[in-house]
Order: sequence, then structure tokens, then C-alpha cells
Amino acid sequence: MTELVRDRLSQAPELAARRGRSLEPLAAPDVTRGRVLIVDDQPQNVLLLEKLLGVSHFTNVVGTTDPTQAVALCAAGEPDLLLLDLQMPELDGFGVMQQLEPWTQGATRMPILVLTADSTRETRMRALSAGASDFLTKPFDTTEVVLRVKNLMLTRLLALELRDQNVLLEQRVRERTRALEQARLEIVDRLALAAEYRDDATGEHGRRVGRLAALVARGLGLPSDTVELIERAAPLHDVGKLAIPDDILLKPEKLTPDELEAMKMHTFVGAEILGRSGSELLRMSEEIALTHHEWWDGSGYPCGLEGEEIPLVGRIAALADVFDALTHRRPYRHAWPLAEALAEIERLRGRQFDPQVVDVFRRVLHDLDREG
Repeated sequence: MTELVRDRLSQAPELAARRGRSLEPLAAPDVTRGRVLIVDDQPQNVLLLEKLLGVSHFTNVVGTTDPTQAVALCAAGEPDLLLLDLQMPELDGFGVMQQLEPWTQGATRMPILVLTADSTRETRMRALSAGASDFLTKPFDTTEVVLRVKNLMLTRLLALELRDQNVLLEQRVRERTRALEQARLEIVDRLALAAEYRDDATGEHGRRVGRLAALVARGLGLPSDTVELIERAAPLHDVGKLAIPDDILLKPEKLTPDELEAMKMHTFVGAEILGRSGSELLRMSEEIALTHHEWWDGSGYPCGLEGEEIPLVGRIAALADVFDALTHRRPYRHAWPLAEALAEIERLRGRQFDPQVVDVFRRVLHDLDREG
């Protein structure tokens, strides 16, 4: 065994504690800390049960001889166990159980131990059907009462602990899911950045395309979640350029026909890199990578799609990509003035670009200019 392995094993308890987990088994809950409510119209019965539980170290016991107060007492501090008489004037035990249904339903239901002098089978069945968890007949054996109370209390407290553990687990799962989602998005962003650094020294082209594509998508009335996806997906439009040689990608002169065909392959490569994913973001990124060089009139590449055959996200990204490329310096040319770039977009309306996308793009730029 290597020193590193020995060191890791020696740190195991400390590491587990740091992660909020214990290597020790969970201790059984202390049943005597549970809250007990006694409802019995006979004061001597209430007093007897209070003393009996007190001797057994139960410290949170409340008793009442007025069954109509059961709901108020439960609302004031939810009991963990109800000791209930059945035969009472004004409101019998069955009426009390009916009123307490909000506390006696679900996985963490408050258990009810019925104590009554009526030992008939009909009464027992009715009580159990009404929500009673256990049943003892009077006169009762004091030792048995304590044992039944402890057993029911243990079940209740374990159910509460399980509920709390499940809540904590769900919270940790949500936190972990958020962390994984953030990591996934960060990886996507860094992949886009890696592609952009091939021919954009600042690495900002992809982000600008994403922001502009999102603004156009919002202007087209697309749902907010789709707009957010487009802003994340559009920066990956040129990820396929990772496979294009520098002597072609960075060539300052016009490309030869063979070089142009090689450059066009970045659409297929990008779709291949991003393809076959279950992620909605990567599926949209694949679609954009493959189709952002298609033209509205069908003269684009790689598939020669025409009009609405081109996915809308591809049409949006195409315009955002070209406009940003025109207005920023590239290895083979200087940046165009804004007016000239806008004129070029208008010239290609209905040829390279979806007319509706161009119209919305124009409004978006106008609104941005008006906002300062």
C-alpha cells in the first residue's frame, strides 16, 4: 500500500465529516423527548398517565379533560403521540380523531393510542378504522402502557428523522444538480472560447454573436427559455473550426477553391462534435453549427437548404455571425463602419438572410441605439 493510499485512508473520517456525512451509524432517537397529548374526560386518568410518563422520564406531556381543546392544543404544538379516551361527553374519541385528521395523515402521521373500557371487537375495529394506531383496554397495565407509548413514539420520531433526512438529501441533490449544470455550461462556454481563439484574438466574437442572437430571438417573440438557450448555443457556431488548419483559417488572402471547400467542412465537423447529445443546449448548438452558413435563397452550404427549411435558430445565428464579423477586424480585412455593415445586411435581405429576421434585427439595433 502506497503512502498516498495510507494517508487517504487515515483522513477518511475527517473527509466524511467535512462532507456532512458520518461514518458512525445513526443513534436511535430519545423517545422521552417526544411530545405527548392526553385527552380523557376523567381527571384521575389524566393525572395517572402524566405521573406514569413522568416516572418514565417523559418531559413534554400535556393533558386535558376537555376533548374540544384537542385541535387547539395540536395547533399550539404538534404532539408526537395522542393518548385518547373514546367514551367522553360532548365530543367522543371518534369525533376527536375526525377533527385531528390533518395531524393523523401521511408518512409522518401522529400516532393515536386509544385507552378505553369498551373492549368490544366492533369498537376496536371502528377505532382502528378511524385512525387509531394501537388500542388498550381499561383497566390497563402500567408497564404495557409505557411500552406501547415508547414503541409508538419511536416509530413517530424515526419517521420524522427520515423525513428530515429526505429533505436534506433532496436539497443536496438540487445543489449537486445545480453544480453539475453550472459545470456543463462552463464547459460549453470554454469550448466556444477555444474555437474563437483560433481566429479572434479576443475570444469575444462568440459571446457577441450569442448576445445579438438572443436579442433577435426575443424580438421575434420566442419563449424566454428558448432565448436563453440561443444565447448559450450560438457562440458554438464555429466550433468546427478547431479542425481547420491555421494556414487556411488565418490566411489573409482569398482562399483557393480547394481551401474554401476545406473551410466549409467546419459546419459538418461542428455538428459532429456537438451531435448525438441528450442535452437540449447541445442539440440546438449542433443545429446552429450545421446550418448557420445556409442562405435563404438556397445557395448556401453545406446542404443547400432554402427558406424555412433552414432552422430558425440557424437563420438567427447566421445574421448575428455575419454582422459581428463585418463590424470587427478579421485576419483578412479591417472592420466595416456600422452604416456599411447595416447596408450589407439589407442588401442580402431575402438572399442570404430571412427577411423577417432582418426586420427584427433592424428594430433591435434601433432600440439599442435609442437606449444609448
